[in-house]
Amino acid sequence: MKNICVFGSSSESIDREFLDSAESLGRALARKGYAMIFGAGKYGVMGASARGVKAENGELIGVSPDFFIDLNVLDDDCTELIITKTMCERKAIMEDRADAFVVCAGGIGTFEEFFEVITLKQLQVHDKPIIIYNCRGYYDSMLELMRMSVDERFMRKDVNKLYTVANTEEEVFEQLESYVPFTYKKYE
Repeated sequence: MKNICVFGSSSESIDREFLDSAESLGRALARKGYAMIFGAGKYGVMGASARGVKAENGELIGVSPDFFIDLNVLDDDCTELIITKTMCERKAIMEDRADAFVVCAGGIGTFEEFFEVITLKQLQVHDKPIIIYNCRGYYDSMLELMRMSVDERFMRKDVNKLYTVANTEEEVFEQLESYVPFTYKKYE
């Protein structure tokens, strides 16, 4: 694994702990020799993780649709900045170039990115690690929703084996480094 895609909030108004944990994650990714792929934002969790990567002189691959240029929200210091026409193209490039996904705290955009990569994994489009970085228990409610979906038979229990949950940065790297693909066959 070389390229780790980090999903996360673009909000600066969140608790400092989320920003600090993202910056620390970025630093650790760079120190361990991973390149980080992200949505190219300079604010929030995205910006914090990028600052961490840059602080350690790591490789930073930003992917953004062109309409964000005029909003002045992009990180101009990416090693590589890829500009797309649409959000769909942005996600496709991030998904294609990534060897793994780390889902940090975020809002609707981050939720959507997580559910897309897990859906693609469920459909056997990829078998890459998906790690939910559950800083401060942020994703506890979503994880409960996933369990309830199984209980109500909207999805099979094995769907919850398509991702892992890390409560600490150390667990993120343990899960990345010990990943064993789990094959899920939706239509069997």
